[in-house]
Amino acid sequence: CLGTLAAILKETLKDALVARAGVLKKLLAPLDAVLEGFYSAILLHHFDSQHYTSPYSEAANNLISFIDLLEALLASRIELELPLRCQRILFLKVSYVLNVISSSIPYVIKKKFILLLKKCVLYKSREDAKSGSLFLQTPSLCEDMLALSNVVLQVVNLTWLNQIPLSGKSSYFGSSEAAPGHDSQGGSDQTVLRALSLVVLKALEFKIHNSATEAEIK
Repeated sequence: CLGTLAAILKETLKDALVARAGVLKKLLAPLDAVLEGFYSAILLHHFDSQHYTSPYSEAANNLISFIDLLEALLASRIELELPLRCQRILFLKVSYVLNVISSSIPYVIKKKFILLLKKCVLYKSREDAKSGSLFLQTPSLCEDMLALSNVVLQVVNLTWLNQIPLSGKSSYFGSSEAAPGHDSQGGSDQTVLRALSLVVLKALEFKIHNSATEAEIK
C-alpha cells in the first residue's frame, strides 16, 4: 500500500497535463490523519529488535517503502499553497526520524533517512524559489523549518552526532577509530558526512535568522 501510494504521487508530479494541486488534494486529504498516524506508529517502533538486523528483511523493506513515501510527500508539497499535515509531518515531528537514525537499524536505512533530512533543509516552496531570497517567506514553511531547526540543534547539543556511524562498518562522527576487526583504511561515507553537516549548518542558519535576541543567537 505504501509503495503504491508513493508511486501514484511520483507519477502525478511527473504529469504536466493534469491539474496537480487538485489531484493531490483529492488523493491525500482523506488520508491526511491516517498518514500522520502511520508516521507515529511506524517510527515509534522498537528498531533494536531482531526484525531489523538485516537490511533485506521484510520489516526493513517496509521501512524503506515508508521512506520513499515520505520523500514523495515532501516533493508533492510544492504543488499546494496550503500544505496538508501529512506533507508537513517530517518537519513537525523530526525527532522521530532522529531517534531512528541513532538506533541500531541497518546503515542503509540510516543513510536514506539522513539524505531525506538533507532534502528537508534544502526545500523551498514555489514562492520562495521565485523570489530568489536567501530566506523563506512562506509562513507555513517558516514555521516548519523553525520546528525542525529547534529539534536538530537540541539533539546536536547533546551526544546525538556521536552515535551516528559514517560508514556501514567502521568510523563514527567525531572519531577516526575503526571498529575492531575492520580495516581503518575504509574511510567514512563522505555523502553522509556532507549531508549531516549541511543539516546542522542549515538548522543553525535558520535558527539565527529567526532569533529575536542576541542572547538567543549566542
